[in-house]
Amino acid sequence: MPKQRRNLITAVEISQKFHISYQLVNYYTNIGLFSICANDGNRRLYDSGKVEAALKKIKDLRSRGYPLRIIRDELLNNSA
Repeated sequence: MPKQRRNLITAVEISQKFHISYQLVNYYTNIGLFSICANDGNRRLYDSGKVEAALKKIKDLRSRGYPLRIIRDELLNNSA
């Protein structure tokens, strides 16, 4: 695997690595919590480190009772 693709993983790999459903990965992508870094054929590739950081933030804010709308805004504001 080329050096620049070393940290890129698919939605299936995210679901396996972080123990969340494939449907949840797609949902989080569709509402803007995860961003796609590249495409490999018809597979979307994500930066593993960014996904891990986003999931930690999501888990923390969800445990405090924040809705996904606010969490999405928080993640988007911090990534700008």
